[in-house]
Amino acid sequence: MKSIKKIALASSSAVAGLLAYAPMAMAQPVINTIEAGTGYANNFGTMFNSLLNVVMLVAALLVFAYMIWGGVEWITSGGDKGKAESARNKLTAAIIGLVIVAASYAIVTLVVQFLGFSSFDNVFQDIGTINDPR
Repeated sequence: MKSIKKIALASSSAVAGLLAYAPMAMAQPVINTIEAGTGYANNFGTMFNSLLNVVMLVAALLVFAYMIWGGVEWITSGGDKGKAESARNKLTAAIIGLVIVAASYAIVTLVVQFLGFSSFDNVFQDIGTINDPR
């Protein structure tokens, strides 16, 4: 049974590799300018900063929910050592997760500032931004 799975995986990988191959077309390219509409990110640094803030917010909310779940389990354990231990492990994992989230944000911010940028907004200004045609 394992050999059938290996053969199926290998053949599907080979077929996917063949289907993913795209030969070069010998045609005259038509170059059109792409205009960014209103509401789109005009700067990669601003977009990255916004995305990072959303990810950190979601991570903090998940940690908070996991802490509440552990607290409710602790309260409802009713003196059972196993349930109390499970709740304590959930609370410990939530606190460790919060520390990891905060440390990762601090490390990314530190690296950006160490490279000489004041914020994420200025990271890609020298590299190039999408110009607003207006």
